[in-house]
Amino acid sequence: MAKKRFIHHPIDYREAMEGLEQLGQHREPREENSYPCPITEREQILIRLYSYCQLGMTPQRFYQKWDVTHEDIALICSCSVHTVNGWFNTSRRCYPPTAGHLRHLAIMDFLLEDFETIPRELLDRLCLKEDRMVN
Repeated sequence: MAKKRFIHHPIDYREAMEGLEQLGQHREPREENSYPCPITEREQILIRLYSYCQLGMTPQRFYQKWDVTHEDIALICSCSVHTVNGWFNTSRRCYPPTAGHLRHLAIMDFLLEDFETIPRELLDRLCLKEDRMVN
């Protein structure tokens, strides 16, 4: 039997944040290593917020802002230099960057701008390459 989920529709950011604040006041701590984690109202709101998030930065804007090479952008976006070169080549038809590419560049821009203000625990969680799979 399929799990019943919420209806997907746009979400008002302010209302969602207020709802999360209210839910946070009543949140019970989750048991360590209890997987799968249940999808509560809190998680439903967070999923909707994330799915409608417009976080993105074009390669051209990133390139203008930071002194990077096409190779750097390819590394950030987990794609080939050929793909990045295509984004900057206006004389031929190429695939535009995906929403994922734009999001990678926006996150990297955020890290470059605000690295010192990000708590170490959050950076570790975001950037450490360790096996997070649970058996």
